[in-house]
Amino acid sequence: MESKQIDIINNELQTWCQGDFVLGEQWFVHRFNPQFPLTPDSTKQDGEENDLVKSEVKGLVVVTQTCDVVRSCCERPFLEVVPLVEIEAEKISEIKKGRRPQYAYIEGVAKLNLVADLDRVMTVEKALILQWNRQQGCVNDQEKRLLRQAIARKRLRFAFPDDFVQFVSKLQKRMQDKHSKQNDEGEALRALREIRVSARPSWNNESPELTFYFIREEEQDDYNGIGWDKWLDNWLNLLPQSGRFQSDGLVVSLEDMTAKEYIESDQLDLDHLSMVQSNIENLDLGLAE
Repeated sequence: MESKQIDIINNELQTWCQGDFVLGEQWFVHRFNPQFPLTPDSTKQDGEENDLVKSEVKGLVVVTQTCDVVRSCCERPFLEVVPLVEIEAEKISEIKKGRRPQYAYIEGVAKLNLVADLDRVMTVEKALILQWNRQQGCVNDQEKRLLRQAIARKRLRFAFPDDFVQFVSKLQKRMQDKHSKQNDEGEALRALREIRVSARPSWNNESPELTFYFIREEEQDDYNGIGWDKWLDNWLNLLPQSGRFQSDGLVVSLEDMTAKEYIESDQLDLDHLSMVQSNIENLDLGLAE
């Protein structure tokens, strides 16, 4: 490639950041097994000569770290992108709070009810951006931080023990059912920043003591005039009183927690906690994403 062409690509790369996106007619490509097609797009493919599927998507989001995006296309010629998918409006706040780790919240496109689908990642050459009309995904540091956390959480989230998945299933379903409801409990759930749980002395202990941290937004000392203690009791009562787990819980703000408490706990989400929970949801609850 001529140096002039390289300069054009590299200059354009300097304007792109992690989270920037392109809208319009875009295509996502993945490989599949023609004998066992799993998705609607792969099922439509005829013959076994080609094991590639092209799926039309609403847009593509760059998830490569910004420091690697701007590096020369000669040294680092590839970008990672994920598709934008449309999702129900009531789930957007859940995704923003990291409770559905399949997805990442992108402020610049959230008003269109579009989110990044982190389950599907495609590698493209950097020169492709010359064909794209860049849209800014993240404006401020907090939006950038949320995106980084979502991408990291997708790969790093804790695999809870199977018996804990059963233990917390009623609580999880309650959160799923009530989070978007326009009532006091739904509003209280939306006022939570995240839900975390720790096990002492460890998850492998014969009878670990669990602490659930319902972390509220800083300004939410009370909700609708009802003390948080009421909601805490309601939610903890959904946990079994027998079995190997002993449980307690707190409604706290981030300022109330020590750094040690935070890093020694793991975040709960509204997607599947494990393969066992995935099967339960598919067979019994119909809640699979």
